[in-house]
Amino acid sequence: MTSELVVDVQPKEISIALMEDKNLVEFQKEEQNLSFAVGNMYLGRVKKLMPGLNACFVDVGFEKDAFLHYLDLGPQFHSYQKYVKQVISDRKKLFPMSKATVLPDIEKDGAISNVLKQGQEVIVQIVKEPISTKGPRLTCELSFAGRYLVLIPFNDKVSVSQKIKSSEERARLKQLLQSIKPKHFGVIVRTVAEGKRVAELDAELKVLLKHWEETITKVQKATKLPALVYEETSRTVAMLRDLFNPSYENIYVNDENVFNEVRDYVALIAPERTDIVKRYTGKLPIFDNFGITKQIKSSFGRTVSYKSGAYLIIEHTEALHVVDVNSGNRSKSANGQEANALDVNLGAADELARQLRLRDMGGIIVVDFIDMNLAENRQKLYERMCQNMQKDRAKHNILPLSKFGLMQITRQRVRPAIDVATDEDCPTCFGKGKIKPSILFTDSLENKIDYLVNKLGMKKFTLHIHPYVAAYVNQGIVSLKRKWQMKYGFGIKVIPNQNLAFLQYKFFDSHGQELDMKEESEIK
Repeated sequence: MTSELVVDVQPKEISIALMEDKNLVEFQKEEQNLSFAVGNMYLGRVKKLMPGLNACFVDVGFEKDAFLHYLDLGPQFHSYQKYVKQVISDRKKLFPMSKATVLPDIEKDGAISNVLKQGQEVIVQIVKEPISTKGPRLTCELSFAGRYLVLIPFNDKVSVSQKIKSSEERARLKQLLQSIKPKHFGVIVRTVAEGKRVAELDAELKVLLKHWEETITKVQKATKLPALVYEETSRTVAMLRDLFNPSYENIYVNDENVFNEVRDYVALIAPERTDIVKRYTGKLPIFDNFGITKQIKSSFGRTVSYKSGAYLIIEHTEALHVVDVNSGNRSKSANGQEANALDVNLGAADELARQLRLRDMGGIIVVDFIDMNLAENRQKLYERMCQNMQKDRAKHNILPLSKFGLMQITRQRVRPAIDVATDEDCPTCFGKGKIKPSILFTDSLENKIDYLVNKLGMKKFTLHIHPYVAAYVNQGIVSLKRKWQMKYGFGIKVIPNQNLAFLQYKFFDSHGQELDMKEESEIK
């Protein structure tokens, strides 16, 4: 299996697509002006204690106060708080971690009102983004994630990933980290650290320790609360950190700054593989070039077709996600209804596993498969689903089919499920039900080009239009595009864009900034 990462950087948002054997399996989209919240650390203030829930709400600068449960304070909470007080008490000289006092662990079944007070300052880390009506979820057990290691202050334990099966390797890694880690720090050794040399692990440990020092320095100097004291790496780099493996063939980026950021990170974790990071400079939009736009349009939405007319219906509710499997108009199998049901269900299991990763669906997922009479077929379906979900990095749990033919899946949810709207607004009637003559569309475009060139003095710009319209504009030896260039200058470029609806258009200047050329009648 080969994997490729394609990063599309636009002025307002950044989109990341992970392809496995040219099939889209993970897709993330984030607005450029939003910070990537999960993993961020804040010096916040306790706003309200909730003894009934044994929890509190903490102000970390979000619209809704964040939720912190007693069990998420962590055993070493008293040690943290004492150290934070010592750090804040002297704004000039940083109190060394090696001299920090380790206090007894907090009680496992204690009350939050005995540990925290309203108005108290606490360092917290976001573990779940705000989802629907809920604010962010917090923890006080801070962790700094790297490629091979996770650093946990005030822990002092070394844990090794259960996925490393060799007892000799586990013992080697444990002994190695015990010898190089500083006092009052714990380490979790990740699966990808298997077989790594001490120099590589030590180099990453130093980077993570530097992150901790920078964080605690920001805590020391913070004058206004809440204060962001540690910001997780960009979404692209964070995804690379967790996903990067030897099967990666290419990482394509269409923005120079993000390209440099990704290349620097790959140079840090795999110096011999920096050549896989490539800057995309093609004329077509990057997602169109790699066939991703079409896959996004066909994979999101309420109905998803997958095999010989069979399809899934995916509904999102506040409490759970519901998936219905339908055989559609496919022809019946010659082996009978049971074989037909099994075939459709196995295809649904393959597509559903992809959809869970693609949409990042979390919480409870209930799947209504087509009824099957034979127990061996139900077991085969359950095993197929478990096998498909092995590629999923999110924690999950799958139950066998119930007597009603339902499969229940729980999947870790740390951010809202991605829901891309695949229905397009009609760009020709703008909801009125009447359109201008479509044959005059190119005349309208020429008027806008004339305005840009002769009124605004713009010599270089790009026009994005639907591929069908682009085919019409480019047809013939003396095409319409060529006529425009002869009349208004050769700085005009016409690009087919699959993201646009039939008679929709967008103008971009030479710096890639969109030019608003809509007329008053086109604004809803």
